Order: sequence, then structure tokens, then C-alpha cells
Amino acid sequence: MRHVCDAPRGRVARDPTGPCDLAAGAIGYVGRMATERQITPQAIEARRAALRQIRQWGDPALRAVARPVERVDADLVTEARRLISIMDAAWGWGLAATQVGVLRRYFVYREGERGDGAATAIVDPEIAWASDERDSDLEGCLSLSGVVVTVERPVAVRMTGLDLSGRPVTIEAEGPLARRLQHEADHLDGVLMIDRTTKDERKAALRALRDGVAMERPDPDAAATD
Repeated sequence: MRHVCDAPRGRVARDPTGPCDLAAGAIGYVGRMATERQITPQAIEARRAALRQIRQWGDPALRAVARPVERVDADLVTEARRLISIMDAAWGWGLAATQVGVLRRYFVYREGERGDGAATAIVDPEIAWASDERDSDLEGCLSLSGVVVTVERPVAVRMTGLDLSGRPVTIEAEGPLARRLQHEADHLDGVLMIDRTTKDERKAALRALRDGVAMERPDPDAAATD
């Protein structure tokens, strides 16, 4: 089991630029692995500005079902590039259109196991196949600051959709990338990671969101069981 945060355990005041988000690891939807070079006052301020553009818990857009994209055109490409800029500034590995209030069915993400690959987008994504083998790991979300929960998902998936040229694409992914694709696809159906975690972790997450604090990280030895 891998952690997305190396900060001490316990409930602390939640700060979108605090240790939990700066020390992102593993799947790390709450942020890309930051190096000492990246953690500068300018980068932190840019991250704050990016997070202000991302809808947070309680915003109805996060529960909306995105509409299919009627046409891949120049406007969509420009919009996707804006999402990539926001994602990168926020140290994210993926960002769905609904997370910025755009109810169109697409998301952007970084390729590679650790989100260090090329930035790309997939339009009207569908999971055509998912493996029977499943795995539990910790996830965070740019729209649920301070929350980290255990989510069980298929280890491998095949996703189909369109690229930003309107051409059909098929993505075969496993491990962290497969998890990333599933996490972002969920957003397009109004599904959040707290909907897929255990009952106890969901309660802890909702309590943290209500109180405005960073939740205590799940025990990795107990996370795989409900």
C-alpha cells in the first residue's frame, strides 16, 4: 500500500498548499511529486491560483453527469489546453472537465506510471473492458482537498474515446495509469472517490470536509478490508 501524503498522521487544519498536497506520491491525484526545485513561493502561489479554478466539495458540478461532446473543434482544443495548464499548476495528474464546471464529457491527464509523461486528453471516454483482478490503493482528489481514502478498482482497463483531433483512440492501461483513468472517468458521471471507499473511510472523509481539516490517513494494514 502506498501513501499519497508523508505528513504526520492526525487531523490538522486543511491547507490546499500544505504538506499533504506538497508530498504527493503513489497515484497522487492531489498533486504531482514535487521536488525542492518545484516548491518555490511562485509555484505555491500558482498552485493556489489553479485550485481556485477547480470546483470543491459541495459544488453541484461535481455531481453532474457530463454531456457527450458533439464535435471536437478548435474551441474544445483550446479548452483542453486550459485544463492541462490548470492541472499542471495544481500539481495534478488528471483533471475532468466537470471539475472546472464544464459539463462536457472529456478529461485531461498525464501519461506514465507516476504522471511524468505527456499531457493528453480523451473525449467521450468509455471503459470497454476491465480486469477481474482488483487492487486497493490510496487516492486523493484536487476537488476534495485534505481527503485521502482507500479505493478498490480493477488493475487493468481498456478505454476507448477520441483524441483532440477527433480520431478514435484505444488506451490499454494497468496499474497507476489504469487507476488514474478510472478516477477521472468517474468524475464525468458525478461519482467521487468517497463513493467507492469503505463506509468508515467515507464517514471520516465527510467529517473532514465538513470541519475543514485534513483527515487522518487510513491505516495501510487495514485499508484492504472493509
